[in-house]
Amino acid sequence: MDQPLDELFAMVKDAGARLRGVAHCTPVMTSRHLNERLGADVFLKCENFQRIGAFKFRGAYNAMSRLSAEERRRGVVTFSSGNHAQAVALVGRLLGIDTCVVMPEDAPAIKRQATEGYGARVIRYDPEARSREEIARELQQQHGYTMVPPFDHIDVVAGQGTAALELCEQAGGLDLLLVPCGGGGLLSGCAIAAKGVSAPCRVCGVEPEVADDATRSFYSGSLQTVKNPPTIADGTRTPSLGKITFPLVRRFVDAMQTVSEDAIRDAVRFLFYRLKLVVEPSGALGLAALLSGKTQARGRVGVVLSGGNIDGPTMREILAGE
Repeated sequence: MDQPLDELFAMVKDAGARLRGVAHCTPVMTSRHLNERLGADVFLKCENFQRIGAFKFRGAYNAMSRLSAEERRRGVVTFSSGNHAQAVALVGRLLGIDTCVVMPEDAPAIKRQATEGYGARVIRYDPEARSREEIARELQQQHGYTMVPPFDHIDVVAGQGTAALELCEQAGGLDLLLVPCGGGGLLSGCAIAAKGVSAPCRVCGVEPEVADDATRSFYSGSLQTVKNPPTIADGTRTPSLGKITFPLVRRFVDAMQTVSEDAIRDAVRFLFYRLKLVVEPSGALGLAALLSGKTQARGRVGVVLSGGNIDGPTMREILAGE
């Protein structure tokens, strides 16, 4: 993606206009205790209150609402461990588009059930045996579906960027923005938005230590992969950044950081007990970087809490671990 920043930022703003009145304008929360602990003003963008409980609704709606009448008629296929699956399913219901989702057998039950509840046809697979992309491509060829991937699509990226665009509008200027990173759709979109609003704003992507493909890719300059990483942050188990998101992350993100599994659990517990927020492990990565000291908070800091779709057993295990 070699388009200049102003053109990419315009796409994010266009997505914001498209989503207005459809996606929730999610709240920004602050905590005096958190500010005092970190010595900074921290603004938490609560995408756990977004439709389907995660930021993924933004990208899915922006991409699917731009499909032609013929593409809508043929239906949509995607692959996802959960949040993008739910988003595509709900958008399909809203727009009258048939949806098919390839989902791993070990995906959280709450996410699979919600996806089916929105009306999608779910195809389950063993991630140790087959590639989800391969299965989705086969279904695309068999049925004529349009592919709406979870992150590696410019309309998806632009839609995800509206989370940071809103945050900047709600909180004002930021010195630092922390964003979770799986496949890089949210991170690259938010980086475009943040730099479009204020070029000096530093953007840092955060991922688990055991799923550090994006961090190694960022610093090495070559695409790295991690297959089925054993992280509690299931939304970051994507094996690598994409052909679109990798160069965007390299262009617009200032730093990458990794956090331990314990730090992720600590952040989920902090949000639950201190702020009464239910946030899934993937969504708590940015705060985990701050609370663990891996990233230094200075000035005005934005943190994207990307989702809240955590199942009961996982939350019980995290809370019991204290």
